[in-house]
Amino acid sequence: MKKRFFVVATAALISGSVMFSSCIGSFALVQKVHSWNTSMGNKFVNELVFLVFCIVPVYEVASFLDVVLLNTIEFWTGDNPVAAGEVKTIRGDKDTYRVETLADGYKITNSAGAEMNLVIDRESNTWSAVTGEVSTKLIKVEDSNSAVVYLANGNEQKVSLSAAGMLAFRQANNMNLFAVK
Repeated sequence: MKKRFFVVATAALISGSVMFSSCIGSFALVQKVHSWNTSMGNKFVNELVFLVFCIVPVYEVASFLDVVLLNTIEFWTGDNPVAAGEVKTIRGDKDTYRVETLADGYKITNSAGAEMNLVIDRESNTWSAVTGEVSTKLIKVEDSNSAVVYLANGNEQKVSLSAAGMLAFRQANNMNLFAVK
C-alpha cells in the first residue's frame, strides 16, 4: 500500500511540475542543429543529413540537453547560453538586415554595412541604441505592467504595457495608427 501511494504521489508531483512550471524554452540548440542541417544544400542532402542525425542521435541529444539543461537555465536566468551568437537575416521593405544575438542585446547590420547595437543594461532594465560612440536610451521596463519611453525631444513618458496603453502612447505622440500601402 505504501509503495502504491509513493508511486502515485511521485507521478502526481512530476506531472504537476511539468504542467505548472511553464518553463518551455526557445530550444536554441535544436534550432542551431536544424539550421545547420538545412544549410547543407538541396532537399535530398538535407534529408540524408537529417536521417543520419536521427540514427546517430544528434537531434535526440540536442533535444535532451535543451529540455533538461539549457531551457532550465533559460527559465531561471532569462538567457539561453546557446542563443548568443545566433544570426538571422530579416528582409524589410527597403533593405535586408543581419541581426546577431549578443550576450547583452543585438547587433543589427544593414546591407550597406551600417551597424547599430541594441543593448540592455540589466541593472536598470534599460534598452539603448548604440551607434559608434553615441548611446541613446530607448526604453526602461519598470515591471510587467509599465515602462518608461525616452522620447526624441528629451522627455520621458510612462506607458502601460497593454493594448490600451500602447494606443494611448501612439495617440499622444502623433504616431501613425494605420499604414496604407
